[in-house]
Amino acid sequence: MEVSTVRTGLLRIIGAATLAYGAATARRPGLLARPCGLTGPDGEVGPRTETVLRPLAVRDAVSGLSMAVAPRGPALVTASAVRIASDIGDAVLFGTALPGRVRRAGAAVTALGWAALTTAALIAPEPAHRAARKPG
Repeated sequence: MEVSTVRTGLLRIIGAATLAYGAATARRPGLLARPCGLTGPDGEVGPRTETVLRPLAVRDAVSGLSMAVAPRGPALVTASAVRIASDIGDAVLFGTALPGRVRRAGAAVTALGWAALTTAALIAPEPAHRAARKPG
């Protein structure tokens, strides 16, 4: 699959956003724990919750970095596919395991939204004005 320049730019933006969120969440797991309802009665994030969430955050940071710096072509497609698979996995995990139906639904929809955005950026047709200028 060839990735156009336009799509490459969007995939890199998604990667950079994922890198930033993953790094911030690895440092402060409450960024993910609070909206997921994984806090104590006083809103604190316990050490066990931090231990469980940090690897997910590091995974996101690394996959985002991969999308941001992978060479255009198969490497970027692979990095994007890993990101999509991770988001789908998160949707299944959070969509079935979080406390409360609304939180489960919100987390699943958010994760699937990121998967859909990345998929759309990966497979979107090149804009007509760019395709018309393409040699060949």
